[in-house]
Amino acid sequence: MTGVIDWTGLDDAGRKTALARPQQREDASLQDAVRDIIADVRDGGWDALCAIATRIDGSAPGALEVAPYAKRARTELPAEALAAIRLAADNIETFHRATLPQPVSVETMPGLTVEKRWAPLGSAGLYVPGGKAPLFSTLLMLAIPARVAGVEWLTVVTPPRPDGGLDPAVALAAEICGVERIWTVGGAQAIAALAFGAGDIAPVDRICGPGNAWVAAAKRQVSSLPGGPGIDLPAGPSELLVIADATSDPARVAADLLSQAEHDRDAQVLLVSTSDGAIAAALAEVDRQAADMGGDFAPVRAIRCADLTQAVTIANAYAPEHLSIALADDVAADLAARITDAGAVFVGEGAAESFGDYLAGSSHVLPTDGAARYTGGVTALTYLKAISIQRISPDTARRLAAPAAALARLEGLEAHARAAEIRGAAIKEPAL
Repeated sequence: MTGVIDWTGLDDAGRKTALARPQQREDASLQDAVRDIIADVRDGGWDALCAIATRIDGSAPGALEVAPYAKRARTELPAEALAAIRLAADNIETFHRATLPQPVSVETMPGLTVEKRWAPLGSAGLYVPGGKAPLFSTLLMLAIPARVAGVEWLTVVTPPRPDGGLDPAVALAAEICGVERIWTVGGAQAIAALAFGAGDIAPVDRICGPGNAWVAAAKRQVSSLPGGPGIDLPAGPSELLVIADATSDPARVAADLLSQAEHDRDAQVLLVSTSDGAIAAALAEVDRQAADMGGDFAPVRAIRCADLTQAVTIANAYAPEHLSIALADDVAADLAARITDAGAVFVGEGAAESFGDYLAGSSHVLPTDGAARYTGGVTALTYLKAISIQRISPDTARRLAAPAAALARLEGLEAHARAAEIRGAAIKEPAL
């Protein structure tokens, strides 16, 4: 584990360095390789996708029917696991259904009504990471908000398993979400296929889901190309910042830190505390618990601050994916009210970040790399688009014609002005 950083002793440059995220390994060669993969799939379609997937993953893409694997999952998985997956799905749906935006109609002036209504995307592509453990929870977190939003067509991709087939939990999650088949293809080639189509994989309106550096780079690139899809949000290594003090339980603090540190060595894990003793106790617990579990964990950075107000300042400056306020509930609630930049906030020592990862209800697909400064996590809104609608009476149109034309001519747009003025001259009351 790293040494303790004294925030109060740092100047502005030092504080910026203390919170700096390491440069991601997306060098020019990776970017160029991703660009080539995208171009090959876009131009060569299914044949190119198969060739690339076979070269990288050792097998061509395939579409696996979910039903038989889900049926097997219901007999192979423990009853408590089946119940937990269902609980998670129910909570996720409850939350996202309750937070759906509602249509709005506003009479901005007599005779002029402007409406906003929400329409679902026609399609979405969901990327479910593979790696050392297929993330069935990510499928729930992506697909359920999409279904709640009303997206009719979901295309799910996931890297192929060495032994073929689908992970039982992934299959069961897919069935719960109404996904009938999953494509076994991963990496930048999967993103390219979702973006521009390949064989039976149709192009989608938006691509959602986390992945490695190749996936992240591919998402950014396809979204910037003509005709490319939207994407959900920037997604890099997982992040957790924990605020603690002398009253915090060091065992719980350490457990939360390690829950993110176990993702991979690139995970960003920070402890911010007002107490040297609390930091020492938590880091000792980190070492003890890590040794007990074995495995390879990302390092923990510890920052000592002067007071909890300064801790809030640090948290907002870092804008973490996950923020855990491991304090007494009333104190934690006060601090949470002052947080403006975080993907998800866990208030009080009972609010484990793991609950948010699996079954609290909100999505765990959250912004990283400081993107919480300007965006939030995946919600039903991710799969909706706002449409504005104008309705205007003939009399109001006549009254607005002259001011609209004046505004248009201020911008040198004569055709705009005349399109307004023709309303003032030509609109008649409807015949009875």
